[in-house]
Amino acid sequence: MINDNDVIDTLTGLESFLLLVESGSLGLGNVAGVALATNNSDGRPFVAVLDDNHQLLLGRWVTQDVFDNGKELVRLGAKKRH
Repeated sequence: MINDNDVIDTLTGLESFLLLVESGSLGLGNVAGVALATNNSDGRPFVAVLDDNHQLLLGRWVTQDVFDNGKELVRLGAKKRH
């Protein structure tokens, strides 16, 4: 589920989103990971919250700049950077 109105356009915004996911504040169950990905139909980049079956639980569109520069933040997680 990706809401077209929610676009993460800064690395700070991406970090805030990751902290919400990591803390459980979004109320998502069975979260197994987070990934940056692109939409198969139009190539638009997004951050995906995945369950242990690699199914999309929640997604947020990201700008190309966040996609290009946020990979380490997603790989390491926001909590581990502080």
